[in-house]
Amino acid sequence: MNPEQRAVYDDIVGGRRARLVGPLRAALHNPALADRWQKLGALLRFGTSIKPRQSELAILVTARRWNSQLEWLIHAADGLAAGLPQPIIDAIAFARLPVFDDAGDAAVYEYTRQLLQHGAVDDPAYQAVLALFGEAGTVELTAIVGYYSMVAMTLNAHRIPFPDEGTEPPLRPIGDNPPHQLTDMPAVAS
Repeated sequence: MNPEQRAVYDDIVGGRRARLVGPLRAALHNPALADRWQKLGALLRFGTSIKPRQSELAILVTARRWNSQLEWLIHAADGLAAGLPQPIIDAIAFARLPVFDDAGDAAVYEYTRQLLQHGAVDDPAYQAVLALFGEAGTVELTAIVGYYSMVAMTLNAHRIPFPDEGTEPPLRPIGDNPPHQLTDMPAVAS
């Protein structure tokens, strides 16, 4: 590493992440990009008004949409630790509609699903998230989905390896879809 890369690396591993895993391995080729990326990622992961459970839910829907194996591996564990029930995680992994006991979780799922599959959300999905989080939280949720889409594309494009050798890919293709095809998720019934 050159001195600029070393400074960013030290900042990354000295923070809450504690190690360099994932897309920052690729971004570190441009230290200025990596520095801004890791700061935005830290803000969106640890500094929003969105509860960790619901943030991780949005990240998992994003990881499944993009079939991002490493993103899924990291955030399935984080989602479970944040209180997301295993049956919801499993349903998303298999591109099935989760059963939600919490209306807020259902709203986050549907907003995220629509944003990823259509590039926009319908008024009922928007209003549900707006009622849940207010304007700032709705902007934050949208930013989380956008950021983790960038993460997923980077992980996929550069084939960033799992941190532990021999780890099996946690996501399987759905139906006849090839592994690189986007995965659609089922809608929450209105």
